[in-house]
Amino acid sequence: MNPEISVIVPLFDEGPNVAPLAREIFAALREESRGIELILVDDASADDTWPQMLRMQEEDGRVRALRHGSRGGQSAALWTGFKASRGNIIATLDGDGQNDPADLPKMLAKLEDFDLVCGVRLKRKDNFVRRISSRIARGARRAVLSVDFPDTGCNLRVFKRFVLETVLAFDGFHRFLPILAMAGGAKALGMPVTHRPRTAGQTKYGVWNRLGRGICDLVMVKWYLKRKIKSIPVVENALPPA
Repeated sequence: MNPEISVIVPLFDEGPNVAPLAREIFAALREESRGIELILVDDASADDTWPQMLRMQEEDGRVRALRHGSRGGQSAALWTGFKASRGNIIATLDGDGQNDPADLPKMLAKLEDFDLVCGVRLKRKDNFVRRISSRIARGARRAVLSVDFPDTGCNLRVFKRFVLETVLAFDGFHRFLPILAMAGGAKALGMPVTHRPRTAGQTKYGVWNRLGRGICDLVMVKWYLKRKIKSIPVVENALPPA
């Protein structure tokens, strides 16, 4: 029997966080009556992330451990999880433990009225570089795309499976998922969520891979949205006007 909810977590050198995070996710969703699968995707880690994932898979049959043969990045790991997922509802969160799985139930409940629910980190526990990079990137998105979504960088999200049809599989798509989804007709909501300080491992982001590359991606997304084919009403079996 296929699970109804697929939770996807991309991981890179997050060995100490694997087991605690997986157990937190299952604890947060213990009242959920629908079937759950937890897909852990290792992006070719150099530490013990993969062995820890295999241990969790042995411990709980709901865990599926997948591994990239070479580095692909966070977007690639998420896309691998999407392709492997079986649920009609998909949830994502980061593997660093800063997203709180306890927020998942209230986000899932909002899918009764929305297609995509995204976490908004009101009290971020990040360093100055990450915070200022995010502010600049948000301003650039607002200026270039004429769309303002409060926190496109938060990977704590839940959405209906059809949202994947609105997403382009490019390196960096996860930062634009709400914008792409709304452009594809999805109804999106930003919801305040808890953001926790990192307790193990090291951040993988600096100025360039958060800000510089994001600006390059912004130009591409602007081009795509401008050239995107809009839905056109179609009439079948109708005579042309006389």
